[in-house]
Amino acid sequence: MILELQEKLHNEIPMTKLMQLKIKKYDNKNLQTTAPLNINVNDKGTAFGGSLSTITIISAWSMCWLLVKELNIDSKNIVVIKNENSYLKPVTNDIECFTKKPSEEEISILKKKLERKESASIKIESKIIQNKETCVQFNGVYVIKK
Repeated sequence: MILELQEKLHNEIPMTKLMQLKIKKYDNKNLQTTAPLNINVNDKGTAFGGSLSTITIISAWSMCWLLVKELNIDSKNIVVIKNENSYLKPVTNDIECFTKKPSEEEISILKKKLERKESASIKIESKIIQNKETCVQFNGVYVIKK
């Protein structure tokens, strides 16, 4: 499933391919995405804020896409409607983003809403972590439509 997701991102959101965004791992807790620093760098030699923002937004969107697949829901419309990034520390190495999988309760509520209303929102959290420290904290709200 993660290979399908990465191909989808690279084909349908071309900047993810230019940024060399990779889907590294997905399990019951997190989705891990990565991108190299050398092409996502700013004039200070640290990760460009625009790249960090893009990676957190795309990673959280990817979590929604994976949830929809797991729930066997046919959705062609997943959009971010609200997001906030806090930039806590500069990123000086390759970018590693960890997107938290929502709880079973949150996923159950999402499924019920989609079955009842054909549209639902869900909160997604991502963090860019370097040396075990959070450098970027992302919180977003996504709407999924059937």
